[in-house]
Amino acid sequence: MAPLPLKTGFMFRMVLGVGTPQMVGPTRNGELRIVPVTGGTVEGPRLTGEVLPGTAADWLRVDPDGTAHMDVRLTIRAASGGVVYAHYSGIRTGTPEVLARLAAGEMVDPADYYFRTAMRFETGAPDLAWMNRILAIGVGQRPPSGPTYDVYEVA
Repeated sequence: MAPLPLKTGFMFRMVLGVGTPQMVGPTRNGELRIVPVTGGTVEGPRLTGEVLPGTAADWLRVDPDGTAHMDVRLTIRAASGGVVYAHYSGIRTGTPEVLARLAAGEMVDPADYYFRTAMRFETGAPDLAWMNRILAIGVGQRPPSGPTYDVYEVA
């Protein structure tokens, strides 16, 4: 039996602002940092809106080798007025040199590191109900201004 194809479609680009991390410190699963998401934008053919501040954070775990494991929850207010809860987990990793540059706040070519997320959505807005029934993949980059994701629906 041949493998089934994986089809995706571009949904939106999400650009996040982040605040100062709360450093929990070394825990049983790596160093834990709680990073507030201070807002952001969502723009694309399937969803446009804003990321609401005060309702979002990343419970970021960092391995000794610098690999980051995201656990993000945020709220999006769509241009139509509907509210969407988004939850995603992901991984950002690269060579020690690249990760050190990212940690220092430098601009690094996204091709030099791996940054992917798996996303789920929940909403009660009738016009956005389709989001309750999909999985999405984010291809991330980490410019100095904050994380940016190009988000694709997995068809």
